[in-house]
Amino acid sequence: MSLKNDAFPSSAAFDAIAASLSTSDADRKDAIKKGGTIFAFTLKNGAGETESWYIDLKETGTVGKGAAPEGKKAGVTLSLSDKDFQSLIAGKANAQKLFMAGKLKVKGDVMKATKAEPILKKAQTQAKL
Repeated sequence: MSLKNDAFPSSAAFDAIAASLSTSDADRKDAIKKGGTIFAFTLKNGAGETESWYIDLKETGTVGKGAAPEGKKAGVTLSLSDKDFQSLIAGKANAQKLFMAGKLKVKGDVMKATKAEPILKKAQTQAKL
C-alpha cells in the first residue's frame, strides 16, 4: 500500500521512510530506540488542503496515513507546507530554521521533535523527489 498522495508530491517520502524501516529488523529497533514517540506530520499543499501521516517510533516502527495509529496518540505533531517538507527531505532546508521562520509548527514534546531528523535523513538517501 503506497502512502503517496498525488496532491502532496512530497508524500512519496513516507514510502521511502517505510521502506527504510522495513529493510532490517536492527534498523527498525534502532530507530524506535532513538525516536521513542509517534511523529505526526500534517502537510498543507498549494491548494490549501491538508493531509496527515505518522511514523510510529514508539512501538512498531511503521508509517501510515492519519495523525496516529488507531487508538494511539502522536507525541509530536509537525505541521508545515508540502513544499517545505519536500525541501526538508531533500536536505535543502533545516528543520530548526523552518521552525524559527514560523514555517514549521510543533505541537507536543519539542525536544522529541529533534529526534525525527535521523529518520528523515534516511528518507533523503532513498527518496527521489
